[in-house]
Amino acid sequence: MKIIYFLMSTLVLASCSSNKKTVEDNAVNADFVLAFGSCNRVDLPNLLWDDVLNTEPDVWVWGGDNIYADTDDMVALRTMYNMQKEQSEYKKLQESTDILGTWDDHDYGLNDGGVEFKAKDASQQEFLNFMNVPDDSPLRKRKGVYNAKKYEVNGHSINIIILDTRYFRTKLTPDTETKKRLKPNEYGEGTMLGEVQWNWLENELNTSKSDFNIIVSSVQYLSNEHGFEAWGNFPHEVDKLAKMIADSNADGVIVLSGDRHISEFSKTNIDGVSYPVIDFTSSGLTHAYRGFTGEPNKYRVGEVVFTESFGILEFNFKAKKVDFKIVGDNGIVLEKLEQVYE
Repeated sequence: MKIIYFLMSTLVLASCSSNKKTVEDNAVNADFVLAFGSCNRVDLPNLLWDDVLNTEPDVWVWGGDNIYADTDDMVALRTMYNMQKEQSEYKKLQESTDILGTWDDHDYGLNDGGVEFKAKDASQQEFLNFMNVPDDSPLRKRKGVYNAKKYEVNGHSINIIILDTRYFRTKLTPDTETKKRLKPNEYGEGTMLGEVQWNWLENELNTSKSDFNIIVSSVQYLSNEHGFEAWGNFPHEVDKLAKMIADSNADGVIVLSGDRHISEFSKTNIDGVSYPVIDFTSSGLTHAYRGFTGEPNKYRVGEVVFTESFGILEFNFKAKKVDFKIVGDNGIVLEKLEQVYE
């Protein structure tokens, strides 16, 4: 399934760093608010949780690297998770807001790790503890942390589909020819999700009647030229997801990603899909790539934000519209995008 760079759109895009607009200044009568973020260290100041709370989200979604452990020592992993759960403002969020999420390599336990990580099953149980998943939940017996949850809102619904891009992901190909870390695998070689998770995802999309279907991927789906981890390392898997979205006729598919220590909007048209697919990257919560000087991304819309931030999506069902916002400290909206889904 061919992905086409999206040149024209029905969006409104604005950078708000110059006029210092806050989330409250830009507030709309949203029917549902989703907040999300990634790349969070427990040994650095957690400055954004009060701002997350001020958005009054209906759900918070962890996008991965929720802590930085990089260990197969489950006691050390559990200690870090517990430190995060006791952070004062995050504790308030847990008490007031539904929390979902996935993991990425640093909380999975192995930098750039995938299927080969030997402690992944034990690590999964610690992740589920962090997410307050009950001991008798079916998720405790599932291989991988993928799952889905639907939210009903006044006759409308949003389906949040959480992917696991670690547990089944096969070997990456180092780039020994350029200064990039990785290069794409040969077409058809390797998998991001594994057969069981792919079948599950296909069923989720094919059977969804929701107004919006939010796919949470710890790594970027569209941006693929930077040489770090991304779906682009498995180009056949990029095409497979595009075809699956098109074949499913699922409404309002949106991708949320993290990992990169930058925040940005990427956007494309997919053959057979009546709306553009947006990949909203939000990263990081406690540290960012402040030395960022640029990188190619033919799907990028707007500017890259390389200070600490989180993302929010404000859904308006009547207008069939989503307002996407990159939010920094003190609730400053650093970049925003509006998309109507006809």
